[in-house]
Parts: sequence; C-alpha cells; structure tokens
Amino acid sequence: MFPMMFDPTYFIFLMPAMLLAIFAQMRVKTAFARYSSVYASKGVRAEDVCRMLLDNFRLYNVRIERVPGNLTDHYDPRTKTLRLSDSVGGSSSIAAIGVAAHEVGHAVQDKEGYAPLHLRNKLVPVANIGSTGAFPLFFLGLFLRIDPLVNVGILLFSCAVIFHLVTLPVEFDASGRALKLLSSTGALTSDEISGAKSVLNAAALTYVAATIMAVLQLLYLLARANGRRN
Repeated sequence: MFPMMFDPTYFIFLMPAMLLAIFAQMRVKTAFARYSSVYASKGVRAEDVCRMLLDNFRLYNVRIERVPGNLTDHYDPRTKTLRLSDSVGGSSSIAAIGVAAHEVGHAVQDKEGYAPLHLRNKLVPVANIGSTGAFPLFFLGLFLRIDPLVNVGILLFSCAVIFHLVTLPVEFDASGRALKLLSSTGALTSDEISGAKSVLNAAALTYVAATIMAVLQLLYLLARANGRRN
C-alpha cells in the first residue's frame, strides 16, 4: 500500500472530490433510472435513433455494435465504431436515446476534427501510464530520497490531470451536440429533450468530479514533495 493510505492529509485533500463523486454517481443512477422508464413518444429504439443521426451526417462508415454491461457506451475513433450497452441499444427510453445521441456527438466531433477530442485521444497512452505509474514512482522517490524520481512521478500524473481537463470540453460539447440533434431531427419532443438533458447533465457531473479529484491528487503530490524538500 502507498504511504498515502496512512496519511490523513491525503484524505483531507480529497474529501471534497470524494463527496462530489459520490453525489455524482447517485445522481446518474437516479436520473437514468427515472428516465429509463419514460419512453419516447415515437417508440424508436436508441440504436435506430443512433443510426439515423449518424446517417444525417453521412457517417455511413461508423458501425454500431452492442457491448455488455451497464452504461458502457462509447465511441471508438480508431475503428470508427459506436458501441452501445445492452441497457441502451435496444431501449426506446428517453435516457437510452440521450446516451446514444451523446456518443453520436463524439462521432461528429471526430468527423469535424474537433481539436480537444483529438488531443484527448493522443493523451490516452501517457495518461494511462500516469494514472498507474505516477504514485509508485513518486513514493519510491520519496522513500529513497531521489528527487528526479519524485519529479518524474509528478510529471506523469500531471499528464493524467491534463487528460481530465481536456475531457471536460469534449464531454460537454458532445452532450450539447446530442441535444441539438435530437431536437432538430424531431427524434424527441421538447418535453422529452428536458429528460435527456437531465441524464446527460448528471453524467457530465461525474467527469467534473473526476477532474477535481485528479487536480487535488496533484496538489497533494506537490505538497508532499515541497514539504520533504523544506
């Protein structure tokens, strides 16, 4: 276990983000559960709405696939594949259609060369390394009193923080596009749009919580490093 597990300062740093993350998860579950039982008046499945929206943008090359799990929906820009979870793809609920349209928003971002999306995609490998390797390197450097190792840990985790910061505009923009598409195509009525918006806003809050958590973790690393050097 990392030394941070025995450091109460770590939990003091992260307590606001932890509480926000718990609240965000509860809000997502509540919003999705509520609007999963409210079905769109047109009765069209989310998967079919997804295909219609993609075709409107001539994204005929984007395939739609099913993936197991709950809310595991995502768009893969590498293979031009939009994957919908079992709880979303076959449902005609407002929640499912909103989630599916959000992923279409990512596909449209990809087609239009939306800069934050492409930056995020490039950051994925280094962000993964930073998330898994930063803390072991940092605390090993502290224990062995090797400042370059401490600095590498901080640098790696900084890349993960940048990834989270870039993710925010990508996700908010995709949700904004989704709501506009659902409204302009008539896939959902104005009353139904408000329900989809509630679901997407709740999901967006989880990204905000994750970003705040990452920023506070970085501040913790900087404080620990500065405290040792002083």
